[in-house]
Amino acid sequence: MLKEFKDFAMKGNLVDIAVAFVMGASFNKVVSSFTGGIVSPLIGMIGGTNFNDLKFVIKDAVTDASGKVTSNEVAILYGEFMTNLIDFIIVAFVMFMIVKGVNAMKKKEEAAPAPPAGPSQEELLAEIRDLLKKN
Repeated sequence: MLKEFKDFAMKGNLVDIAVAFVMGASFNKVVSSFTGGIVSPLIGMIGGTNFNDLKFVIKDAVTDASGKVTSNEVAILYGEFMTNLIDFIIVAFVMFMIVKGVNAMKKKEEAAPAPPAGPSQEELLAEIRDLLKKN
């Protein structure tokens, strides 16, 4: 059973998937960093606010006389959602481009013309027979 599991785990496809998964997770961190550190501040600069802090407050926080919070704020954090949506769009676009490139490479490999087939043995024998009949 251990040998079967080792054979299964070491198959090329499974190792490739594991490597792709790790690279995808790392790529997602890079995209999140790009969106949070570059895109959001630029959009925030245009809108005059931090993009990630955009929210719609449904119910304000309630504090007592001493300043202690008795009820937390209830809000819809649409700025954070929009940041994550931008992350998703960037990752989806890059993955689309990768798949498109791989498919184009596969089509080129498939489109390579096969070498022209020569005459079959029967055709050669018939040709030889015809040449012998002429002489």
